[in-house]
Amino acid sequence: MRSTQVFFLFSILFCVNVFAQNELPIRIDNAKIKPLQKLLDSSLQTNLRDELASHPEWNDLIIQKKMAVGLVDLSNPEQVRFARVNGNHMMYAASLPKIAILLAAMDAIEKGELKETAEVKKDMRLMISKSDNAASTRMIDRVGYDKLESVMTDPKYAFYDEQKGGGLWVGKRYGGGGDTNREPLKNLSHAATVTQVCRYYYLLANGKLVNQKRSKQMLDIMEDPELHHKFVNTLDKIAPKARLFRKSGSWRTYHSDSILVWGEDSNRRYILVALIDDANGEQIIRDLVKPIEKVLKKPVL
Repeated sequence: MRSTQVFFLFSILFCVNVFAQNELPIRIDNAKIKPLQKLLDSSLQTNLRDELASHPEWNDLIIQKKMAVGLVDLSNPEQVRFARVNGNHMMYAASLPKIAILLAAMDAIEKGELKETAEVKKDMRLMISKSDNAASTRMIDRVGYDKLESVMTDPKYAFYDEQKGGGLWVGKRYGGGGDTNREPLKNLSHAATVTQVCRYYYLLANGKLVNQKRSKQMLDIMEDPELHHKFVNTLDKIAPKARLFRKSGSWRTYHSDSILVWGEDSNRRYILVALIDDANGEQIIRDLVKPIEKVLKKPVL
């Protein structure tokens, strides 16, 4: 084979490899996808805790268990790092748990329990991208509370686990009326922990929610959020070319946000989740992004 042909072949293989590395869901051997809880990194944990503690307002909220933060470093998919503060402390999370409705709906569609009509697909996008309460309520009514609970507590996912502080839960329509199915630990209607939300995004990024096809579909629904506040407000400025997959929530003093940031190169690829009970929560979430990116850039201890 001529040298030019060899060079051309290697160039194609290199491009294919780069494309695969940049693709979502991540293409990685199943054996290399470990449970997120086993990927807790002491260095990242120390740096995260110290950075958050250096902001007096944030530190006070953390001590009072009114602020929880979860962080997953995806810069190397084969060496994922996880850290969290108040990770298993369940809080009211407003609209953020609509991601649970999305998963339950996809599971139902895959099993033939819900027909994937144009109206259903439109409502799933409205529910996530615009956080539309009417669309969310229609999706809740379609799948039902029993389905939502069974998917969240399914051992395959274990997104709600009473032995680990609870987790993701939707037990009330996003609107008036109707029955409720509140979670058993704190009687919350819309709940989350940062650990479980980080796990959700981690499994989604690896194509493990329902299956590869449905994970890709969910990523498509979650990409390019149409609400540009909280994390997105800051990322629009510092990383305008990064792909963003996101769901947030706010109600009274409760502010939450969750995002998968997928930059053009591996230096800006991470999952960030924040739950805050404070009147200034929206601004705190905006202000979190730059310190978090500083933490990710610190050398491993």
